[in-house]
Amino acid sequence: MVNIQLLCVGKLKEKHFAAACAEYVKRLGAFCKLTVTELPEDRLPDNPSQAQIDAALEKEAAAILAKIPKGSKIVALCVEGKLLSSPDLAQELAKWTVDGASHFTFLIGGSFGLHPSVKEKAQLRLSMSPMTFPHHLARVMVLEQIYRAFQINAGTRYHK
Repeated sequence: MVNIQLLCVGKLKEKHFAAACAEYVKRLGAFCKLTVTELPEDRLPDNPSQAQIDAALEKEAAAILAKIPKGSKIVALCVEGKLLSSPDLAQELAKWTVDGASHFTFLIGGSFGLHPSVKEKAQLRLSMSPMTFPHHLARVMVLEQIYRAFQINAGTRYHK
């Protein structure tokens, strides 16, 4: 069975986002072993300097990199990443699985994104859109797209 880890910087506090995530976690149980890990977001002042942001991202990067299992395929969510359709993402995951991958780690950064050192480790830098979304909403969107990818690869009618 495929193992999928969703590593997120920041706690999910909003009940509506938590309920949506729980629904996709439940649905994904039929296709994979899913782990959602929340890492603390480094606290910054209201108007942080670039140096403060860089230091926070570096600290978060160390925590992220420590949690990625050896041999995992890494997908970093970032605005400058590649735009893929749902079928293209499904095809990418299927290709990796055929090539022997059994563990995938999806990364969602905090308010200021991911440190460049984390993005460099990723086999795929994925953008959901050129628009900006709250990272809590991004979590729901990523879980839904992972579920959709499994549905596409299984040949079901979920993806229309």
